[in-house]
Amino acid sequence: MELIVTPENPMPADGVVSMIHAVDGVALRVARWHPTRPPVGTLVIASGRSEFIEKYFETIGEALQRGFVVVAFDWRGQGLSDRELVDRTKGHVDDFSLYERDLDALVTQVLEAFCPRPWFALGHSMGAAVLLDQAHGGRSPFARMVLTAPMIDIRGLHFPSLARGLAGILDAIGLGGAFVPGGGGRAIVSKPFEGNPLTSDPQRFARVRAILEAGPRLALGDPTIGWVHAAFRLMAKFADAEFPRRVGVPTLILSANDDRVVDPYATERFASRLKAGRMIPLAHARHEILLERDAIRAQFWAAFDAFLPGTAGEEQMLLARYGRAS
Repeated sequence: MELIVTPENPMPADGVVSMIHAVDGVALRVARWHPTRPPVGTLVIASGRSEFIEKYFETIGEALQRGFVVVAFDWRGQGLSDRELVDRTKGHVDDFSLYERDLDALVTQVLEAFCPRPWFALGHSMGAAVLLDQAHGGRSPFARMVLTAPMIDIRGLHFPSLARGLAGILDAIGLGGAFVPGGGGRAIVSKPFEGNPLTSDPQRFARVRAILEAGPRLALGDPTIGWVHAAFRLMAKFADAEFPRRVGVPTLILSANDDRVVDPYATERFASRLKAGRMIPLAHARHEILLERDAIRAQFWAAFDAFLPGTAGEEQMLLARYGRAS
């Protein structure tokens, strides 16, 4: 198993790449790095839909400089982990609970064996949503979580009830493995930079495109109907006002004010109800905050550094301010 390296995207030194297996036999690609000084803990990167380890090399290097052991992995159905369908360009799972099997395998086969506590999570979009669901269920292994543009709700749906109902019907009649209507196998970064919903930074956008050109097996197109139906079921949980109140892990959310993928207003409502968390909006940021311009990324890292690794006293203050999840 390998990592794809390009001149524009050098790999942090001394990475260890391996394959682990979830309880249902799905093979998952995992990479980990150790800092050159005594670690302050371990940071697990839980990426968004269609992402892959290589996309986070820059972020991994910055976390290593801060003294974290860093673990990154490809969710099932993307990157170089096993994919559910013969057509590799389709992003598909039948239910988001399957992603928690990936996290369980990561804990037992990587974190417990090789990574010092405390364990922290950095989750983006879909990955952030999975982490929230796990924490709500009291199953999170993480001491704290930093979440960027979490997938609380989708932005721009003109008739959301109709979209949810249609996804359920099409999935029920056996079309779950088909692309969403109008979708296809072309990755977003293979399209022109102008008007893209991901980032306002042309260099980082081009860097991701170069990675996919060097490693086309990493590419993923639009989601399937089944994936969308599963996503709608998870997001319906987030709409319950009691859900965020039962997320007991101290959480920092970074929301992108110019997000065109997930709804920042839904994120704000959700975050306002967290008992042990808070949200910071980032002006002018698009969906992929960690691929944004330097000025926006600097704001992210300032917030990150103020929150992680944290201290026991700070955690108690946060819980005292927001109350305890029950």
